[in-house]
Amino acid sequence: MSNLVEPHGSKTLKPLIVRDKGQIEELKNKSATVSKIIVNSSAASNAVMLGAGYFTPLSGFMGKKDTMSVAENMVTGNGLFWPIPIINLVKKADGINVGEEISLLDPNIEGNPVLALQEVSAIEELSEEEVDYLAKQIFGTTDIEHPGVKNFMSLGNILVSGNIKVLNYSYFPIDFPETFSTAQEIRDMFAKKSWSKTVAFQTRNPMHRAHEELCKMALERLDADGVLIHMLLGKLKKGDIPGDVRNQAIEKMVDIYFPKNTVIISGFGFDMLYAGPREALLHAVFRQNSGCSHLIIGRDHAGVGEYYGPFDAQDVFDMEIVKKSLKINIFAADHTAYSKKLNKVVMMRDVENHAKEDFVLLSGTKVREMLSNGEELPPEFARKEVADILMKYYQSL
Repeated sequence: MSNLVEPHGSKTLKPLIVRDKGQIEELKNKSATVSKIIVNSSAASNAVMLGAGYFTPLSGFMGKKDTMSVAENMVTGNGLFWPIPIINLVKKADGINVGEEISLLDPNIEGNPVLALQEVSAIEELSEEEVDYLAKQIFGTTDIEHPGVKNFMSLGNILVSGNIKVLNYSYFPIDFPETFSTAQEIRDMFAKKSWSKTVAFQTRNPMHRAHEELCKMALERLDADGVLIHMLLGKLKKGDIPGDVRNQAIEKMVDIYFPKNTVIISGFGFDMLYAGPREALLHAVFRQNSGCSHLIIGRDHAGVGEYYGPFDAQDVFDMEIVKKSLKINIFAADHTAYSKKLNKVVMMRDVENHAKEDFVLLSGTKVREMLSNGEELPPEFARKEVADILMKYYQSL
C-alpha cells in the first residue's frame, strides 16, 4: 500500500504509453498505412507527457469545447480541474478524417519517426479571435514578444482532438538516459526510499547557491523526506543553458553539497511555456501525479520578462477551485540570496534591516558575461565546481 499522494483526478496513474512489444510492432506497422501528420514540438511534448503519466487522467488531445472551457474556467467539460489546454494544433488537416486513426510523427527526431497514434474524434477550426482569447487566458497577454505567445501563435488554428496511444518518449530517453523519468518511475523511486513527504523543485536553469539553499530550507521547514529536483528537458528560449550542461552542473552540486540520500535528480520531457501562474498550476498537477506532496513556488515561477507579478504564481493557488482540486501543497518562497550582513544565504523576506546592496545579486546577463570572459563568479553566489562547468560551456560558444 503506497502512502504517496494520489494522482490528480484518479486513484491510479493513467500513462498512455503502449508497453506490449507485440502491440508496439503492430501499431508501428499500422502507422505506415494510415494518414500522417508531423506534429509541432508543443504537441509532441504533450504526447510525451501523456505517455509518461504526467498528464493523468487525460486520455488524449482536447477538443474545442474542453479547450475553451479550460482556458476560461480551468475545468474540462466533465468538471475535471485542468489549468492549460492540452491540444494538437495544426496549420492544415488535409487528408485527415473524423473517425480514423492517424499517425503522429515526431518533429524533433531526424526522419520524423512515429511518436503516437491518434483516434480523430473531431477536427475544429479556431477563429483568429479564439486563438487570441486562448493566448490571453493561458499567458495573460497576446504580446507576440512573449516567447510562449510567439510560439503558440505559430502553431496553427485547427484542433485535431482525440485519444492517443504513445509508442515512445521521443528523444528524451536517448539524450537524457540517466535523467528522464516517467511519473510512475518517480513514484517507484520514492517508494524504494520510503519517502512519503517529498518537495519538488522545478528548474530550467543551473542551480546556484540560492537555489541550493532554497531546497534545503524547504526540506527542513517541511520536515520532508527528500527533494525531487525535477528538470525540464524540452525546448527552452534562446540563451538558456542546454539540458545536458545543466544536468551535469546540478549533479555536481548535489553530490558535493547535499546530505546523502536527500535528493533525487530527474527530468521530464516538456517544452517550456513561460505561462506564469497557469504553468505553475500545471507544474503542480504533474508533480502530484509524480507522488510529490509539495512543490516549491518561488518569485515569478515559470515567468519571463515583466509579464507577471512577482507572486502571481503563488496567489493563484489561493483560488477556491485550486484548493478543492489539488492534493499537492506549495512551499511559497521569496528570492533567496547571500546576505553580506549575516554571511549566509537567506530568504530575502525573512531578514530585517537589509537594503538591496546588502545581498550578493547577479543578473542572468551578468553571470553569462562573466563566465564567457573567464571571470570567477563570487563564491557567495555560485559553487566553484558548478561555475567551472558553466564557464567551460560558455567559453566553447
